[in-house]
Amino acid sequence: MADSKQTTQKGSAEPQIKAASPFKSWFPVIVIILSFILCQFVYHKIFGSPDNFEGGDEAYAAYTAWEEGGKVGEEPAHWTEGHPKPEGTEFMMGIVHKGGFVIPIAMTLMLVLWVFVVERAITIFAAKGKGNIDVFVKKVRRLLSRGDVDGAVVECDKHQGSVGTVIKAGLRKYKEMVAEPNLAKEAKKGAIQAEIEEATMLELPMLDRNLSILSTLASLGTLVGLIGTVLGMIRAFAALGTGGAPNAAELSVGISEALVNTALGITTSALAVIFYNLYTTQIDGMTYSMDEAGYSIVQTFDVRN
Repeated sequence: MADSKQTTQKGSAEPQIKAASPFKSWFPVIVIILSFILCQFVYHKIFGSPDNFEGGDEAYAAYTAWEEGGKVGEEPAHWTEGHPKPEGTEFMMGIVHKGGFVIPIAMTLMLVLWVFVVERAITIFAAKGKGNIDVFVKKVRRLLSRGDVDGAVVECDKHQGSVGTVIKAGLRKYKEMVAEPNLAKEAKKGAIQAEIEEATMLELPMLDRNLSILSTLASLGTLVGLIGTVLGMIRAFAALGTGGAPNAAELSVGISEALVNTALGITTSALAVIFYNLYTTQIDGMTYSMDEAGYSIVQTFDVRN
């Protein structure tokens, strides 16, 4: 389960360290870039479609003709400058597009969040192995109390999870220390404990990877939403500050920009906090099980040797 697993070449007693894949370190960067490109496309082509705005088809035709004509003459109004259609999904899409240029950034944060929520869920689910971890640890402790180390190793192979990998490493060292005639008992116990700690440290980076992205999104989502909110309120107050009657269109655009960005930013932050705490709790539970099983292995060695 770890990124750098020890493997032994045929005919050699020295463990070889398998290099970690460089794709893993570049994966977050690739996800962020692709998410931003996709969200820009969705924002401009789907939310900014002429179908979502009143008079959008006519404005789109006029704007396209102006561009194809070499941009000669007065520039016609862009179709997104009109009001969103008053009902249906077109209304919601138009309102979202009115949120301004911050919306694609906020959408990117939301999409990145879901990518890493799914990626961490798959990784942690695989790390849990087969069956209940608490039941597995109790079974291993019961086998160790009877001195059945080989049976405990078989259970680790069946479990196929991070906890099983750590316990199996400790059990291998246990068997080595039983057959070692030259070390003192305390030195043997220390070697077993060190092996368990090393195996644990190899597993934890795989479990913790990319959680920092979720914790960053928890605060960044709110900040991006706040930026969009401030820009929207500036536009709204600018419309109120014009001479004569307030510009209702500009006022509605500003309010839309403020509220849409607020909703998207807060939602991203809330989900990031929820999933970050959920995953860290599960990882802490697995770490506790590793420590519990490691303590049992050392204590069993102390009693039986």
